[in-house]
Amino acid sequence: MQFNGIIKSKLHKSGTSIFSVMSGMATEFNAINLSQGFPNFEISNELVSLVNKYMKKGFNQYAPMPGIISLRERIAEKMEKLYSCKYNPETEITITSGGTQAIFTAIQALVREKDEVIIFDPAYDSYAPAVELAGGVPIHVNLKYPNFQIDWNDVKKLVNQRTRLIMINTPHNPSGAIMTAKDMTALEKITSKSDIIVLSDEVYEHVIFDGYEHQSVARYPKLAERSIIVYSFGKTFHTTGWKMGYCIAPQNLTTELRKVHQFMVFSANTPVQHAYAEFMNNERNYMGIDKFYQHKRDYFLSLMKNSKFKSLPCSGSYFQLMDYSKISNDRDTDFAVKLTKENGVATIPVSVFYKNAIDNKLLRFCFAKDDETLEKAAEKLLKI
Repeated sequence: MQFNGIIKSKLHKSGTSIFSVMSGMATEFNAINLSQGFPNFEISNELVSLVNKYMKKGFNQYAPMPGIISLRERIAEKMEKLYSCKYNPETEITITSGGTQAIFTAIQALVREKDEVIIFDPAYDSYAPAVELAGGVPIHVNLKYPNFQIDWNDVKKLVNQRTRLIMINTPHNPSGAIMTAKDMTALEKITSKSDIIVLSDEVYEHVIFDGYEHQSVARYPKLAERSIIVYSFGKTFHTTGWKMGYCIAPQNLTTELRKVHQFMVFSANTPVQHAYAEFMNNERNYMGIDKFYQHKRDYFLSLMKNSKFKSLPCSGSYFQLMDYSKISNDRDTDFAVKLTKENGVATIPVSVFYKNAIDNKLLRFCFAKDDETLEKAAEKLLKI
């Protein structure tokens, strides 16, 4: 069956997501999947029991559009404890169907035709398409290789009266880099006395290593008053398949965001919200995640130390970049396919995160896997 009329694609440059492509190849060739960013270990039995408990108690119909108030209250308490900032759970916190939905909703709510949105490459692949669907213009700025830091002088030159949003991501996917207090000060200076809004993707806020503190824009009052911050329950509680997140913003920005949110999903999963609310009563359920994932990173690096891959610094997220230039001169997209088919390990080529497909001979490995999976993957990679 086929539609024979004219279709004018709104995303004519977009195909199937690289994450779907590489995960599909992992299945087809029976490869170990270190590509798509999801844990393969068990989640908390307590959290599963809580979801079941609230299902059995009858919490199976629509939640309030912004989310159940008890969960928003737990989030407000967490924000004040961690970042010394106060958000009103009634008017400034919204529960969403995942972090990606929150990002998309914010962009659709705030970006108008020909508005410019500054995006730092390599960037998560949903950012630019969401801007284009809103009629906006993505303005790409390359992070400085190999440390993936922002040159704020480059940003300053690009800011103009059409600049509507600056999108940041810390800890950063795919590089694992983190933004510093100096970065936040520079961002604050650039946006002051302007109408620019900051959209801060902080879904890996708890996955940060080596004693560093997460520099949320919420820590900086002048930034917080112009920022929408996006978080993910999936990344924090290893429940990516539940597709649950939230965003925090001042009331006037939240009002606009909710106007779009109500017509996209209306509300997020009800029993899961109740379960998270109760689970978050114990802060230990989210405060030890940094140590857990640092162990995963360190173990993976120890397994790979005698390989021909060279690791880049990783201060956050659950992704490790590896330089394969001593192994092959192939483009990263070609090498990733070869690695999957011939060596049985699926990864993500980093060039796909750039508008201009910069190839630094890097692959992204997800280490949010059980030790046995990491060991099996390393055994295959050490043979190369």
